[in-house]
Amino acid sequence: MSAAKSSKTAGIGLLAAITTSLCCITPVFSVLAGIGGIASTFSWMEPLRPYLIGLTVAVLAFAWYQKLKPRVQEQIGCACEEEEKPSFWQSKKFLGIVTLFAIVVMAFPSYSGIFFSDQPTSQIVVVKENDIKEAHLIVKGMTCTGCEHSVNHALTQSPGVLEATSSYETGIATVKFDQSKVNLEELAKAVEVETGYIVTNKQVINE
Repeated sequence: MSAAKSSKTAGIGLLAAITTSLCCITPVFSVLAGIGGIASTFSWMEPLRPYLIGLTVAVLAFAWYQKLKPRVQEQIGCACEEEEKPSFWQSKKFLGIVTLFAIVVMAFPSYSGIFFSDQPTSQIVVVKENDIKEAHLIVKGMTCTGCEHSVNHALTQSPGVLEATSSYETGIATVKFDQSKVNLEELAKAVEVETGYIVTNKQVINE
């Protein structure tokens, strides 16, 4: 394989790695950029993630194999010919950078929480203990831990929310809030507007 082809293979591996975690990167981008409603844009790709990870690993492994395998005599050619030095984009250093970046991107769901603050935006002053309610929101569209943090962030930014936790595995967000400051309808709307996910059901569990 020529150096140019090796560079193209590395590029394909990089693209596959980015595609692998689009469903998890988008919620973080939506929060950092202040663009509500786009967090769920690539959630449909989550079922494909294991296959995309496999594709990324296979492509990069092939690129490294081609880069490191010994050249045969026909490839070496005449000893009197001066060997052309590959450019940076065709070098092992570039392939190493691409591989490292791919690993960081594919592992993104495991550390995406550092980009979110799940703490309430302001200090909650409780007037009546009876006003504190706990509720479940059934959220359609969560597919990874990045989605969980996105939903938690949307809830905790609402006034009157004391705490919020979500699970993409169950599709349930649990929120504790002061009903004198915010109601369940407003919380469901906050999730839908800020993340783009759909709240299919909601219920207070400590009536």
